[in-house]
Amino acid sequence: MSKAVKLNLLGLDADGLARFFEAQGEKPFRARQVERWIHQLGAAEFSSMSDLSKALREKLAASACIAAPQLVGDETTEDGTRKWLVKVDGANAVEAVFIPETGRATLCVSSQAGCVLDCSFCATGKQGFNRNLTTAEIIGQLWLANRTLGVGRKADRIISNVVFMGMGEPMLNLDQVIPALRLMLDDNAYGLSRRRVTVSTSGVIPGMDRLSEECPVALAVSLHAPNDALRDQLVPVNRKYPLKSLIAACNRYLERAPRDFITFEYVMLEDVNDSEAHAREAAALARAVRCKYNLIPFNPFAGVDYRRSSPERIRRFAEILQRDGITVTTRKTRGDDIAAACGQLAGDVADRTRRTRRLPLKEVRT
Repeated sequence: MSKAVKLNLLGLDADGLARFFEAQGEKPFRARQVERWIHQLGAAEFSSMSDLSKALREKLAASACIAAPQLVGDETTEDGTRKWLVKVDGANAVEAVFIPETGRATLCVSSQAGCVLDCSFCATGKQGFNRNLTTAEIIGQLWLANRTLGVGRKADRIISNVVFMGMGEPMLNLDQVIPALRLMLDDNAYGLSRRRVTVSTSGVIPGMDRLSEECPVALAVSLHAPNDALRDQLVPVNRKYPLKSLIAACNRYLERAPRDFITFEYVMLEDVNDSEAHAREAAALARAVRCKYNLIPFNPFAGVDYRRSSPERIRRFAEILQRDGITVTTRKTRGDDIAAACGQLAGDVADRTRRTRRLPLKEVRT
């Protein structure tokens, strides 16, 4: 007789935990207690939950578990940027990156093993796509980060911001991403502000609309080109959801968003998308939606011919945008010496062949 599979409580948000405890014949406050033990105190065993009765701890141990993905790699740069390789199953590993800064510390998490969208300048896309991550595997990256950083209670929290800018397209895995977001925002778990949790998308519009209805957080859009012809080349999803439709979706999202602007991420590629004419087109787009631009110096990786725009070219691009009254930031490159910078995350993906041509551009449901 095969062993019964235990339910992994790490992946249940407040509603999921409440349903689990109700099915166990337990009172609702037990769900909140266990949620705090798991996410605020980093408990990995029910035996450590001292305010639960021994009988309940034994009951939970028989039917459930707290199982995070396995940490198999840990690299740190001189500036403190830290990249973790997290094994999610026997064939796939994903990467998460911790970026400490003055006054804040950001964790960049992955939502898929690989990515289906195959943007031409992104190492993750070149890895192919294998599968969606589960809620436990997504929230497990934050849970592991806290434990690895030595955080033993909520009051000691180091991570102030979470960005879904690691491996994968979050909007194609919302069934798992949304419960993870709810845990990040829940005061009985991580208690992060909606303004400090950012989901990035290449422009999958149905997902943007669903996220705005179910769990609106800060939104970043990987723009990278200011016209459809160029964006079709750089970001293939644009062929299905072109800029006019994308801008309309951004405006719909702003009706519910915790911030009053969308962040447009724009990787700077020498002689590809960084001319003054491109900057003027980017400024024209900003007149149609409240936004700010985050200019990202390209981070090279093996197998591509793109080059990083020069600092002067980036400065000039920003200047043209600023002249139109647009807020512009230029991202400081962090972690490129350990391949942890934007666009460099690759992990270890089992199936390196499954790409856009093999999967429909709709939510990949598990």
